[in-house]
Amino acid sequence: MSKLRARKRFGQNFLTDSMFIDKIIAALRIAADDHVIEVGPGYGALTGLLLSSGARLDAIEIDRDLAAVLAERFAAQERFTLHVQDALQFDLATIATAAGHTLRIVGNLPYNISTPLLFHFLQQRQYIRDMHFMLQSEVVDRIVAKPDSKAYGRLSVMLQYYFNTERLFKVPAAAFQPAPKVVSAVLRLAPRERSQAEAVVFDDLEQLLRAAFQQRRKTIKNNLRSLFDENDLQRLDIDPRARPENLHMPQFIRLAQALQEQQ
Repeated sequence: MSKLRARKRFGQNFLTDSMFIDKIIAALRIAADDHVIEVGPGYGALTGLLLSSGARLDAIEIDRDLAAVLAERFAAQERFTLHVQDALQFDLATIATAAGHTLRIVGNLPYNISTPLLFHFLQQRQYIRDMHFMLQSEVVDRIVAKPDSKAYGRLSVMLQYYFNTERLFKVPAAAFQPAPKVVSAVLRLAPRERSQAEAVVFDDLEQLLRAAFQQRRKTIKNNLRSLFDENDLQRLDIDPRARPENLHMPQFIRLAQALQEQQ
């Protein structure tokens, strides 16, 4: 492992603590008939244990030097496929369609692109059974945050609309090499059942949330003035004086549905 250094441009911090590696594997509960996509396997700390479960594993690694190590280490594994590419460009459809079932996504996401990666997979949610990610603890706080809190925002609402979000446990900086300057946490995302009455268009919800949270200190009336007037908000039972973090999921759903009706 000492032959290769973590590259800042890829946001690399490698999990090396065996106790936390085992804890993650235990939380995943991988079965032999699962099909797992591992994002950023690094040196394969989780990879070997995932394969030992009997599951099919596709690993996505952008670093060609690390990919060479992984290819050599797991070359004999028939259930292992390595994709040397950017996870932000990875299309789950081909694998899921060929496999005929949904996929389980696992990864230690680079801190510098964690939010774009989450949205990338969110847009491919129909192919996903569940996701388990190690992220900066602060990002996990935002994802699982409840209304009326400072952490609650666009990321909270977007992910909580589509998934049940659960923080599993924290992982200290000392568990990585090199040690990051932040604490990490493991997050579970499992698809949330939604009624037809809750249906929204993805792009409408995203547009709405971008506008709603563009300036957190301003009222929802001010932030959404390009989309709704005060009468519209009152008709939807939205207090125009409320700040965006005060709105609950049903209110954002009503706003997103109203936005769709305008088109």
